[in-house]
Amino acid sequence: MFTNRIVFNTFKAVRSNVLFCAGESSPIFKRCGHCQATRGPSYSQLQTSDVEWFKRCLGESNVVTDVERLKSFNRDWMKKYQGHSQLLLRPKTTQHVSEVLAYCNERSLPIVPQGGNTGLVGGGVPVFDEIILSTQGMTRILSFEESSGALVAEAGCVLQALDDHVTGHGYIMPLDLGAKGSCCIGGNVSTNAGGLRLLRYGSLHGSVLGLEVVMADGTILDLLKTLRKDNTGYDLKQLFIGAEGTLGVITAVAIQCAPRPASVQSVFLACPSFEAVTKVLGTAKTMLAEILSAAEFLDQHCMRVVEEQLEGVSNPLTDSGTCTAASAAVAAAPGSEGTNKGPACTDSNTTTGCSTSSFASTFDPDNAASSSSSASLQLPPRFYMVIETHGSHEAHDVEKLDAFLEAVMSEGHVLDGCVATSKAQSDSMWHIREVIAEACGRAGSVYKYDVSLPVQVMYQLVEAVQQRLASQLPHRQDILTLGYGHVGDGNLHLNVSVPSGYSQEVQEVLEPFIYEWIQGHSGSISAEHGIGLMKAGALTYSKSLKAIQVMSSIKSMLDPKGIINPYKVVYKQQA
Repeated sequence: MFTNRIVFNTFKAVRSNVLFCAGESSPIFKRCGHCQATRGPSYSQLQTSDVEWFKRCLGESNVVTDVERLKSFNRDWMKKYQGHSQLLLRPKTTQHVSEVLAYCNERSLPIVPQGGNTGLVGGGVPVFDEIILSTQGMTRILSFEESSGALVAEAGCVLQALDDHVTGHGYIMPLDLGAKGSCCIGGNVSTNAGGLRLLRYGSLHGSVLGLEVVMADGTILDLLKTLRKDNTGYDLKQLFIGAEGTLGVITAVAIQCAPRPASVQSVFLACPSFEAVTKVLGTAKTMLAEILSAAEFLDQHCMRVVEEQLEGVSNPLTDSGTCTAASAAVAAAPGSEGTNKGPACTDSNTTTGCSTSSFASTFDPDNAASSSSSASLQLPPRFYMVIETHGSHEAHDVEKLDAFLEAVMSEGHVLDGCVATSKAQSDSMWHIREVIAEACGRAGSVYKYDVSLPVQVMYQLVEAVQQRLASQLPHRQDILTLGYGHVGDGNLHLNVSVPSGYSQEVQEVLEPFIYEWIQGHSGSISAEHGIGLMKAGALTYSKSLKAIQVMSSIKSMLDPKGIINPYKVVYKQQA
């Protein structure tokens, strides 16, 4: 049925507890242990004279050769991929980047652009000894237009810092990520990061207004306009959004910010099944409509690993959670208005610290439309949801939210829940969703898959992987498989956490099975994390061979020597 197994096996990764490229003892590493790529023979080896040239260009303090300082730049955030770069460059200006790339192109020195190094597919670290070009020194905010909300900033600006900046002008960044305190806007655009706000504000293909990009030969491509409409030929900036730094180095970004909402409402819900999750989503899209900002889900395994691995984080619906203990410090009189009251619990049986004015107090389960709906209220929760609205009028938004909650409760799709009535409570709800990846990492080494699927079949992949691991590795009861993600846009994060570390045994059970399953259900092997090194050999599961040929042609045209981020995305061995 599937025709890509041979192609995939050519690139299949071989992982161990600590992943180093084969040939580690040699000063120049010949073959990658992750993708079976060999170091391009046309690439030059770094010489002392090269290092001296970079010092003259950038200044000695911006050229790093110290092995200890290089360690964190050579290894990815997931600790899966280990490069062997001997040189880190930290340019401060676009002109510096231009001079560096022109020199590297002339000398055939491969180079890897790197921002905050928070990527999850090995796209921002070297495979062999490529030079690392860090944009972390490029942190200037160049302009902000208050009338339009157009922000122009250098690539090294941290996402959280940009959001803080535009907050003072009454705006919000159109994307929000768990790594917002570390990730850089250039890397966000290079990977076409999605995140928690995509449902409301769309992808970066829509919100990025312009780019400044340095090409492989050092040419500076100035596309840094802040116009919403510019219908003058090919929209070249789109080529670089999601290209993962393989076509050029993004040095500055113009992005459309949205007005900061005057009213933000957050709810945390418990659901008996994934089908119920999809029903809640459908009702939210209909009843919350224009104010719906985010719809996230996590399964019970996520909740368990978060509570077990992270101190001070607990289920908001339990006695120690946000809905109860936290409310004591902020609760006002029952039924009072404002953002300083306690949370409204949707379960009328929950009494500790909850507002009696919640919609649950007016809902009688005995009068539910069907016995099946009523019965489902007694089932233990298998899934949780975080739903948030952004609007301009609190009374209007609360009224819509109450009607929505009463509807999903009466239909039996929600078992329990609470409404955040302070920013602290809302932050606590979102914190659970944002720290799942960290909790999984503490539980073991994580095989992480970021995929797009039709919403109705999203969780079937998690169940299929659970069943496959149980049948193929019955002796590995310690492996934890869980699912969470952006149910609002069909983006599933499938995590497989292995306490004993990465192993070829587990790897071969997971891949290419997962990619074949996704292909068979008309999905995508990458929803928002990108391809990087991890999925370079699996691209045929989501793209036709013809499409890949076109992508390779674009790469060859813009980077003939293949010096920028080689071995990633559309891998082509350099002659």
